[in-house]
Amino acid sequence: MKYLCIAVIALLPLSVAQSADIDAGKAKAAVCAACHGANGISVIPDYPNLAGQKQKYLKIAIKAYRDGERKNGIMSPMASGLSDTDIDNLAAYFASLPAGG
Repeated sequence: MKYLCIAVIALLPLSVAQSADIDAGKAKAAVCAACHGANGISVIPDYPNLAGQKQKYLKIAIKAYRDGERKNGIMSPMASGLSDTDIDNLAAYFASLPAGG
């Protein structure tokens, strides 16, 4: 029983990470392409590449823009209407893309 509990606890982060919908994230990311590129690789030097970024980092960063903890004249308004589910899906989508484009 002890080992079963340990196994279940160890697998919990995997089930949370897999609950995001990559296809929904891709659909929501259409507006992101203007600055971050259609494949998550920005063609504008001042904008970061999102493809291949860590999912957790993306979630934290986008939520910070949405919640006003991180301020940017472009990103703050873009993130303001996103739900936690939207952010999870976007993060999963961009994390699933190859970092090299």
